[in-house]
This record gives sequence, C-alpha cells and structure tokens, in this order.
Amino acid sequence: MRRDCQASYAPVLYVFCVSTRQEVSAWRPAVAGVVEVFHAHFTEYAYPMHVHDVWTLLIVDDGAVRYDLDRHERGTPHDTVTLLPPHVPHNGSPATPGGFRKRVLYLDSTHLGDELIGAAVDRPDLRDPLLRLRVGQLHGALVRSGEELEAASRLALVAERLRTRLRAATDVRRPARVDPPLARRLRELLDERLVEGIALEEAARLVHAHPAHLVRAFSAAFGMPPHQYLTARRVERARRLLLDGQSPGAVATATGFYDQAHLTRHFRKLVGVPPGRYRLSSDVSRSSGSS
Repeated sequence: MRRDCQASYAPVLYVFCVSTRQEVSAWRPAVAGVVEVFHAHFTEYAYPMHVHDVWTLLIVDDGAVRYDLDRHERGTPHDTVTLLPPHVPHNGSPATPGGFRKRVLYLDSTHLGDELIGAAVDRPDLRDPLLRLRVGQLHGALVRSGEELEAASRLALVAERLRTRLRAATDVRRPARVDPPLARRLRELLDERLVEGIALEEAARLVHAHPAHLVRAFSAAFGMPPHQYLTARRVERARRLLLDGQSPGAVATATGFYDQAHLTRHFRKLVGVPPGRYRLSSDVSRSSGSS
C-alpha cells in the first residue's frame, strides 16, 4: 500500500495526497462530451448515497468497489467496466482490504442518451475485455496535453461499444420502471430550484400532496429523501465550478450552500476531499496546459 504523496505525473494531471491513505485528481478536459475526469485512490473512504445528472463510466485498476444501485448490491472487480446512469442514486465503498484505485469519466448525453438508462440500471457492470482496454486507452490520452483528437476518437469508439451492449440488453431486460408522477414532479422542482431551494410545504402545495406523503413517495421512487438529493446535486454543480477555477467561497454561494463551511462539510462527505484541495487539480491543469 502506498503511503507517500506523488507529484504531477502528466502535463494535465495533478495528484495530491489528502492523507497517507487517499489520493485524488480531477480535471475538465477539452473533449466534447466529457464533463469531468476523476482519478482516486481510497483505502477507507465510503461514498454515501448520491446522484449525478450525467453518466458515470468507471474502471477499477486495483482492488474492488461495492455499491448499491436501484436497491441492488453490485461490485466492480478490476476486469469490468461499470456504467452508472444519470438520475439513479448509488453509493460506494472499498470491497478489498487495501481499498481501491479507480478512474472515472463523467459523460453528458452527447454520446449516451436517456433511453439507455433502464438497460444500464439492469446491467451496470460489463465484462468486456475490449471495452476495458479501450476505456484505459482513453484515460491514457486524456492525461496527455495536446492529444484531444486522440481522446475524442477513443471516446467515440468507447461510446459506440457501450451503446451496442446496452441496446442488446434492452431486448431481454425487464420493462423500464416509470418514475411515479408525484416523485418525478418533486425532482423537477428540486432541479429547478437547485440554488435557492424550496420549502417542503411549498413543494407539497405545488404538487397537491401532503408533505409527509411527498417525502415518502420521493424516497420510495429514488432511494433517497429529497434533502439528500438536493445536496448531492449541489455538490455536483460545485465540482464543475471548482474545476472552472472559482474559489470555494464563491462556489458555496453559487450552489446554494449557507457558507463555505457548509459546502466543505457536504463536499468532503460526498467527494472524499475538501473543495479547496479538489480545486488544486484544476489550477495545475490550466497552468500546465498553457505552458
């Protein structure tokens, strides 16, 4: 197990050591469709339930991760490719004594459409050696400055194979679960009021439901209560703004947190590191790319 901190090992990638047991790097590449690249080594940290509005493409290079998705326990041994769909809550924790080392891409809908969400929920872990190889090659291109064309080309091949695998699965998978209208409407309200927030009583009045019933309906449909969903979405937006170079204080205000301490508490819980250190990745990536 590594106990030391390593310096930058690629022009666009900065690795910092949060403690002797955690390493994290993150950056936003100039490649269409890639919202964020996130590399991490965690030995003990566990993600709580959270949700993204983008696709999460994950490979594990060392160790294994266990996670819950759609109320089913899943796992990601090192020879699989995991694709977590947007809008579906999940968590994550080490499944091996030494923790895990992972590489993640957050992808928008440029290459993967919402019609594939159901298939990804049913079969998020894909045992596909060629796909695993191609995802690794894509990460290799993303850490090298000036290789955006190669990265975009490799991403196109990865996305094509993912679409093929998921569409084949739709022929045999169970019928897609339709989100109950009441829960879906509350989710839409939370997304619309991401920064300013919305009181439960107002939301209940707008959707014509009792507050307690509304909370129960949302939790049953999405596997997490409304306040936890809202916090997770705010942290997700905070990640993007930090990678754009904004300060944690400004990001706290822009994402609906009470103050920087409020942001830091939830950011550390959901990402594993405080926002100030997370932002360092973006700072070093921009300075390296411009040199």
